[in-house]
Amino acid sequence: MKILRLILGDQLNIKHSWFKEPNDNVVYCLFEMRQETDYVTHHIQKVIGFFGAMRQFSEDLKDKGHHVVYYKINQAENTQSLTDNLLKVIGKYNIETFEYLEPDEYRLDQQLIKFCKTIDIQHSVTSTEHFYTNRNDLKTFFKDKKQYLMENFYRDMRKKHDILMHAGQPEGGKWNYDKSNRNKWKGDVDIPTYKLFKNNVDAVILDIEQSKIKTIGKFDTKTFSYPITRKQALEQLKYFCKALLIHFGDYQDAMHTDEVYLFHSRLSFAMNVKLISAKDVVKTVLNYYRKHGEDISISQVEGFIRQVIGWREYMRGMYWALMPGFKNENQLNNKNKLPDFFWTGNTKMNCLKQAISNSLDNGYAHHIQRLMITGNYALLTETHPDEVDKWYLGIYVDAVEWVQITNTRGMSQFADGGKIATKPYVSSASYINKMSNYCDNCHYSKSKKTEDNACPFNSLYWNFLDSKRLELQNNFRMKMMYSVLDKIKAPDLAKLKERAQHIIAHQDEY
Repeated sequence: MKILRLILGDQLNIKHSWFKEPNDNVVYCLFEMRQETDYVTHHIQKVIGFFGAMRQFSEDLKDKGHHVVYYKINQAENTQSLTDNLLKVIGKYNIETFEYLEPDEYRLDQQLIKFCKTIDIQHSVTSTEHFYTNRNDLKTFFKDKKQYLMENFYRDMRKKHDILMHAGQPEGGKWNYDKSNRNKWKGDVDIPTYKLFKNNVDAVILDIEQSKIKTIGKFDTKTFSYPITRKQALEQLKYFCKALLIHFGDYQDAMHTDEVYLFHSRLSFAMNVKLISAKDVVKTVLNYYRKHGEDISISQVEGFIRQVIGWREYMRGMYWALMPGFKNENQLNNKNKLPDFFWTGNTKMNCLKQAISNSLDNGYAHHIQRLMITGNYALLTETHPDEVDKWYLGIYVDAVEWVQITNTRGMSQFADGGKIATKPYVSSASYINKMSNYCDNCHYSKSKKTEDNACPFNSLYWNFLDSKRLELQNNFRMKMMYSVLDKIKAPDLAKLKERAQHIIAHQDEY
């Protein structure tokens, strides 16, 4: 029986059980498609990364003796449609059974479900064997619960998988060392040079140029520096353990004008295209910690593992629990557009200039830059979550919808009314100054509120709280800030709101 197996661009798991032994009756297929490059405008480095990793994966499968059909973006046979390409291969190779791996994106999941109803051959779907959890585990875990608290899920994951546990209790006596993960980096601790991979992508770039795919962002070098093979991803993981883990937790929320990556792992792209699994990462980090525990505090390790088995698995589970309705959530009824400077970095607000320029230059920003700089600003300026989603999904190399939309529309923009985050993540300049040096050389003053040179975040913050009082005043985590707001004298609040509304109306002037 001739079998066709589909591999999507974020399913590059060479350790999957599918690939244990070559089989002459099995054909694997991978497609570069305009269907995937054009549904949102992607960063040039994201397209390069996906195409580069897919092409290398195809060669790795061939080297293992597998039969692979690969359509490059400009290939004559390529219809640029997933289903049309599948039909073409099914006909050409007289396929009798079609198999595919569970897509992690709702859009593709629905497309393949509908496709399978139209074909008159056998078909089946298989796990990607990548995550700790199954797709619907969180829906079951939170059934009949009033809140979807990540902390409850995270603790259950620790217990279930015996991670950082001792005799049924959390190792070190605490479940969460988040309060130890909020240090400002002041240059007193050296940051090692990040590991650079020199992946030649000349052929990929030429194909992208010839196909005239519309992209955003920059790619000024000849080689792609993120891992695009499992071997490279494992090298990056080992480098993280050896050079960066020792201070990861301390500075995971820090931001600095001179540093793009600080102590972050740079593994998110490799993980999100499944070159390595969450279990690979956690096992390696724990093994290193066991051997070097005298040098590395538990707060560094717990802070990292929480991101992988807590945050990452939680976001994926919430995606499948809440889609497709989640994609249209706009509980705060925000309607504004993103300013043009989100595509250029041309703004006098230094924090935004830094975070956006990092994103445009590297296809990267760490979670606090995304949440508390660009996301914070978008929410304070009451931007429509559709606008924010498109930008975040396009601009980051690691962005795939299951992890992007839950973070953006849920955690960052509070558009779901609190299903994912227990409060809106908004702040004035004080938080930004606390966690970064961005305010030091800014055109605006972090301490002023309504003057011409006052930091826009200050008036925007109070305006947002006042404008969204009806939606937020009963949130138990916002009560303290509303008590502060209530103490602001009416004339002063009027000045704050006037300044904020001018900023919102003229964003590209700031």
